[in-house]
Amino acid sequence: MSQRLTEFLIGLLFGVGLLLSGMTDPGKVIGFLDLAGNWDPSLALVMGGAILVGIFAFAFAKRRTTDFFGGAIRWPTSSAIDRRLVIGSVVFGAGWGLAGFCPGPALVSLGAGVPQAIAFVGAMLAGMAIFEFLERRR
Repeated sequence: MSQRLTEFLIGLLFGVGLLLSGMTDPGKVIGFLDLAGNWDPSLALVMGGAILVGIFAFAFAKRRTTDFFGGAIRWPTSSAIDRRLVIGSVVFGAGWGLAGFCPGPALVSLGAGVPQAIAFVGAMLAGMAIFEFLERRR
């Protein structure tokens, strides 16, 4: 199987998982973040499941030196919590809380024709372009 087909199938599986878990519904995400109101804990189960899968996947990957297609596996070298990481995390969290989307579910929702996703993905792309512009000037 070609690498591109494998990437497509994994992305398709991820998108279906997002749909089935309700992660593409901004109301579900906002309900999870509404700790003082009508809190919906179901997203915590989705996150817990993802963390559990990630623990085993990373343990397996760390024992390898190449990916399944022969490419080198490159792990991050920095573990510093710096100003850029904190600011980026705050901006991500604020956007997630205000819109009820994060990038993956927003793209799936965009593909499903959800109107709010159009605005979110547009703003996300604009933010990415601004970041790239500022990084090049740096």
